[in-house]
Amino acid sequence: MLGHGAGGGVGAPDLVAARDTALELGVSVTLVEQPYRVAGRRSPAPAAQLDAAWLEVIKYLRARVFDGLPLVFGGRSSGARVACRTSGEGGAAAVLCLAFPLHPPGRGEDPSKSRLPELASLKVPVLVVQGERDPFGRPPAGQGRKVVLITGDHSLRSKTAVAAAVRDWLPEVL
Repeated sequence: MLGHGAGGGVGAPDLVAARDTALELGVSVTLVEQPYRVAGRRSPAPAAQLDAAWLEVIKYLRARVFDGLPLVFGGRSSGARVACRTSGEGGAAAVLCLAFPLHPPGRGEDPSKSRLPELASLKVPVLVVQGERDPFGRPPAGQGRKVVLITGDHSLRSKTAVAAAVRDWLPEVL
């Protein structure tokens, strides 16, 4: 399952690269568009609403489509945060984070603004694919967390580099 970032949709180049790579590996993929985007709004809903919507999709998919199969949660930016926050309750087997926003731009020195706890609390394997010049920061590798830095910024426009990272990691976690 892959979710989009706050300002974009499921057609983001990095999401498309991750989806296409998973499909090439024989892994089924569901792209999840948050209700605020479906309704035509550009501003994201509060985190609790995003997480609740994601968990409802998981419940539906587990009951009707992917019953008994391991699910990898993932997304880009805000969607990666949703995947992290819901991984425990949703029963994720692993989490894929594309352009994880470690902190708001310009706030890296303020520990109260860090979103690292959302990554550090995960109990499943995690892959973070991050632009080496991302103004939202670069999360460190950690226990069960692999970080792949690629050329670029927060947009992760190198579909080839994203695909390579996913291709190397996904078979390991499934």
